[in-house]
Amino acid sequence: MSKVVVLGGCGAVGSVAVRTLAGQAAFSEVVIGDMNVAKAQELATSIGAGKVAAVEVDAADARSVQHAVAGADVVLNCVGPFYKTVKTILGTVISAGIDYVDICDDVDVTLEILGLNAAAKNAGVTAVIGMGASPGVTNLLAKYLADTQLDETDSVDIFHCHGGEPIEGAGVIGHRFHCMSIDIPMFLDGALRSVKYFGSDGIALRQTFNFPVLGEVPLYPYPHPEQVTLPRHLKLRQVTNKGSVLPIAYYELTAELCRLGLSSREPVEVNGRPVAPYDFAVAYLIRERDRLLRATNFGSPRGCMSVVVKGRKDGQPRELRVHISSAAGGLGEGTGIPAAIGALLLSQGKIGPTGVLPPEACIDPAEFLALATQFIGRGGSGGGEILFESVAADGRVTTMKL
Repeated sequence: MSKVVVLGGCGAVGSVAVRTLAGQAAFSEVVIGDMNVAKAQELATSIGAGKVAAVEVDAADARSVQHAVAGADVVLNCVGPFYKTVKTILGTVISAGIDYVDICDDVDVTLEILGLNAAAKNAGVTAVIGMGASPGVTNLLAKYLADTQLDETDSVDIFHCHGGEPIEGAGVIGHRFHCMSIDIPMFLDGALRSVKYFGSDGIALRQTFNFPVLGEVPLYPYPHPEQVTLPRHLKLRQVTNKGSVLPIAYYELTAELCRLGLSSREPVEVNGRPVAPYDFAVAYLIRERDRLLRATNFGSPRGCMSVVVKGRKDGQPRELRVHISSAAGGLGEGTGIPAAIGALLLSQGKIGPTGVLPPEACIDPAEFLALATQFIGRGGSGGGEILFESVAADGRVTTMKL
């Protein structure tokens, strides 16, 4: 029996991971680590099960992290934004000699934490980074399809969209501004390139995609790590990542405010008082999101993530698509459950190599998918499904629900 500590365990993603892990016999103790210890204790009490506890943790303070993870066999890190927090947490966990999983989706820090590979190896630690939905499930689906369904693989294109979560706070909006402001890597024509979200190269990559559950949605370049890690482990010519948030009018409003410079934290004087454009923009977007959700009768949270892999089989071109949709669970379940599965596989000794590794470098996709189908699309609260499509050389589409 083992102990798992979930850092950020009160959040939308972390709380799903906590509930999932609490239901697994593999863990005798599940600890919720969060800045808001009162909320963590409330969550622990609500879950019950006699093995869930809470501990206060400041993710920016290495000593606080060290105290929170003491005695753990596995640490699951759900504390974002990762470009601010992950280096402190991962460095501390490696120093403590504890195996680790996170859901880091910030590409700008991914290369930095991959640089901790040697330190993790020396400490005998396995650290799986980016084990959420995208990245995470996307990486493993791409590897599975490339390894089992194709003789040669040319491209992996990842599409995702979600919306309607009960709360979207300042941190989420700030992270979205960050994603729109940094250089976005795309692996194109066999080389890693950077594009600008508002630049001509980024605009040229925009497209629409027809998702199950969601329908046709405009998508935009996203700075996720798959474009950096997948070409290191699969022979590919292209890896792209594009996404959006619903209602689409809300996402486009967010982008426009960012384009106009209202994501700046530099105060301007308004009627003799300093006002940060960022503070105004966040408050305005929170208000407008609520209004748009009501105006569109949006209903329950929902989302979909699709992985499209193209290549050749028996000398013929072939396209494979996997869609994972959620009619009610939204972002929390879509990311929290894969993260929990990663922690479970790690505790079972099914992730072998030491070092800092993306999922495709250390997890058997078949083992992951066998566990994932127990939680996704099998009558769980997400209410979604896994849909597989195979497009033959003549354009015929074969569809199967998994």
